[in-house]
Amino acid sequence: MIWLEKYKYCLSKERRFHSQLIKFYLRSLFFITIMLDNDIKQQVQGIFAGLQAKYTLDASVPVLHENRKDFEDFLTDIASTSDNIDCKINDGTQLAFLLLKNGKETGIKFRGIPSGHEFSSLILAILNSDGQGKNIPDEALINSVKALKGKINLTTYVSLACTNCPDIVQALNLMALLNNNIKHEMVDGALYQDEAAALNIQAVPSVFADGQLLHAGKSDFGTLLEKLKSYYGSEIKTDKTETKSYDVIVTGGGPSGTAAAIYSARKGLKVAIITERTGGQVNDTVGIENLISVPYTTGKQLATQLKSHIQNYEIDLLEHRRVEKIADENNKKIIFTSTGERFTAESIIIATGANWRKLNVAGESEYIGRGVAFCPHCDGPFYKGKHVAVIGGGNSGIEAAIDLSGICSKVTVLEYADNIKADIVLQENAKSRKNLEIITGVQTTEVMGNGEKVTGIAIKYRNTDKEEIINLDGIFVQIGLAANSGIFKDYVKTNKAGEIEIDEHCRTNRRGIYAAGDVTNIPYKQIIISMGEGAKAALSAFEDHIRNFSAN
Repeated sequence: MIWLEKYKYCLSKERRFHSQLIKFYLRSLFFITIMLDNDIKQQVQGIFAGLQAKYTLDASVPVLHENRKDFEDFLTDIASTSDNIDCKINDGTQLAFLLLKNGKETGIKFRGIPSGHEFSSLILAILNSDGQGKNIPDEALINSVKALKGKINLTTYVSLACTNCPDIVQALNLMALLNNNIKHEMVDGALYQDEAAALNIQAVPSVFADGQLLHAGKSDFGTLLEKLKSYYGSEIKTDKTETKSYDVIVTGGGPSGTAAAIYSARKGLKVAIITERTGGQVNDTVGIENLISVPYTTGKQLATQLKSHIQNYEIDLLEHRRVEKIADENNKKIIFTSTGERFTAESIIIATGANWRKLNVAGESEYIGRGVAFCPHCDGPFYKGKHVAVIGGGNSGIEAAIDLSGICSKVTVLEYADNIKADIVLQENAKSRKNLEIITGVQTTEVMGNGEKVTGIAIKYRNTDKEEIINLDGIFVQIGLAANSGIFKDYVKTNKAGEIEIDEHCRTNRRGIYAAGDVTNIPYKQIIISMGEGAKAALSAFEDHIRNFSAN
């Protein structure tokens, strides 16, 4: 929707706007989505024009709740957009509503007013329930969701300004629609602050499974499904899995994987992409200003455009899967996935990219979501008026510190090297902020906490071995990327950093296996470079194909 895209653009350019202007946009978004002006109503009417089933927003709200009128007006406005939607409002103890389809519960509940970024979650919940959503998974994934064991009750605490929260809410809402034993509830953490505080929630989204924390932070459908399988168990049967064959399989759906698949398909080859999410790490990039010929875009927009481009070709896009094993058999490469599927191909192009590095120190894993965070845009508001540390002095670290300095009372940047490596313009911006300090030449040795939340960080000065504990409230880790090569390390050659070693043609040490992008040892991990490397890998694979060089 237009208003949502404008808001995403505003957030992505956040560091360029005065903080008061950002607050204005936040307030504007809140009231726009509650009041649903005529332009938005018309857009929603168009979206709901083809609804087949009858839907009820079955609401309850305390009589004296201060948001009762806003809540009722919001639901009434939604109901007014389609003759197939009505709302029923009852007195209750919580401000909440269930989504009913033809009078029956869908398993979806919203506790709070799903405005802000969660407005799209409500719209998509209705569309998916009607079978008209664009994000309904393929048969293999549907079967995986249906195979989850037992009764599953999920609760996701969100911030309406969080850009990552809708991905979680929409994925779990979809699972509730696919499996009658799953119930999912979205909770506006700002509206239920006491409840969030009692659960020690310090990051959004936070997902609880039958009262136990299952996940905190950004994620996607496939990752959440794997966590639910691990937590509840699965009854899926894989002994009769059909093997699908391709000329080329690309593992990874980011810029390099997309380019590799498109170039391969344009050569007339049968191509599949196996990926956890289309766009890969690009999805987590806020603003992109160095993609030549595109002055500005966001990571989300680019990921959407990558998927759209893929869909212009006869490419099987197999999302929300993780490659678990790769092997050889009769001059073919075999790939086994987390969904129990089995694929074979003449050539494989590895384009699995990279992920944010962790500190790998004592206390880090224990306090993820309880003081240790990786996304300043989503989790920064939890530390308003508090002291936080940013680990890393590169561009991402200094950008995060600048953003957080407008929210937090103090920001301390800790850099391992003797000098920070961020661009000069960012360094100058950081130095101009009175509540932002930079300490170089220090190593983080431990994340400190009281069992419930982070209370400090232990550091050691590299030149003197002096140790120190800095008392603080939160830690944002921004120390760069680690290649997603783990599953391939025993299959192709990697360097000490875990990057797959390739030649100038993107060939690995194993015939028929190619690699491209951030997972490899190429210098400069940039989107535009990854795209070029993906194209190069595809052309090399095709050249070997026509010369019959790709066979073992």
